[in-house]
Amino acid sequence: MFSSAETVPGQGVGSAYRELINLLQTQYADQFELQFNRLGRTDVSHYHTIDLKFYLSTFLPGRGRKVGYVHFLPETLEGSVKLWGPIKKIFYKYVIAFYRRMDQIVVVNPTFIPKLANYGISEEKIQYIPNFVAKESFFKKKPAEKQAIRTRLGFNTDDFIVLGVGQVQERKGVFDFVELAKRNPQWQFVWAGGFSFGNITAGYEQLKQIVDNPPKNLHFPGIVERDTMNDYYNLADVFLLPSYNELFPMSALEAFSVGIPTILRDLDLYKSILVGYYLPAKDRDDMQVQLNRLAQDESLRQELGDAALAASERYSKRNVGQIWAAFYPEQAAKGRK
Repeated sequence: MFSSAETVPGQGVGSAYRELINLLQTQYADQFELQFNRLGRTDVSHYHTIDLKFYLSTFLPGRGRKVGYVHFLPETLEGSVKLWGPIKKIFYKYVIAFYRRMDQIVVVNPTFIPKLANYGISEEKIQYIPNFVAKESFFKKKPAEKQAIRTRLGFNTDDFIVLGVGQVQERKGVFDFVELAKRNPQWQFVWAGGFSFGNITAGYEQLKQIVDNPPKNLHFPGIVERDTMNDYYNLADVFLLPSYNELFPMSALEAFSVGIPTILRDLDLYKSILVGYYLPAKDRDDMQVQLNRLAQDESLRQELGDAALAASERYSKRNVGQIWAAFYPEQAAKGRK
């Protein structure tokens, strides 16, 4: 395993990496011998992040079958970080060069297969394996426990709370989330996440002003440690992710696992993996409509909560774990041919 995903806090890539490592170490410890960021001879080298030192390591002997995890493409980085034009051009070329260097590519969303093919990567070497969330980490708490969380975090028991999760950046749709909070002073809004990439975050100056001086009903707790995020999901009545571009959002899976009614921006890339489990909203006004529906209709909240739990079962540790358990031996066998 080659990864620096957990060196920058508050990233979905880090959450996905940690879920997979925990799975392999607990469920398949007798099947796989794992090494981390080491250059010893191996059957499979799984590259989770695209660090330059990892790229250079692919030219060394003993790497076995080189597997690359695709968590983003150049176009999905727009609105995330600010890079000087020439630097951005070079970096985007490097991203694709890294993926082309791999013997096998894993995508977390099947819509990225044709996009990678457009970059000259054969579809035959691309496999779709979805993200997943473990119920041990994200689960629905009892009503009394939820109320205790609200009290501890300074909310009233009867507050209608809308939760957003992710890095504070333009791509995540934070500006829409802020405007919805301003429109609805009768509700409470919480955005759990921070500036993982500091002042190179797209929209940093304007967003930093909002985070430092938010409306009274909008709360920014900052980057929340993973082991306490379950409390924030259980705090909420609705999970809203207004992001403009995602692959397979870990935050949505975490919300599903807790059974929270979920609203996502109406993106094509969700339709092949999450359709039927959430309410789609094409823009800010549509998000307002869907929030109104959920605030006023308890039966709809129950229906969407049940759908969320069904999604969490589909993308469970057990189901996705079986895919990984078959994947690594297949790759090792191909590497030995």
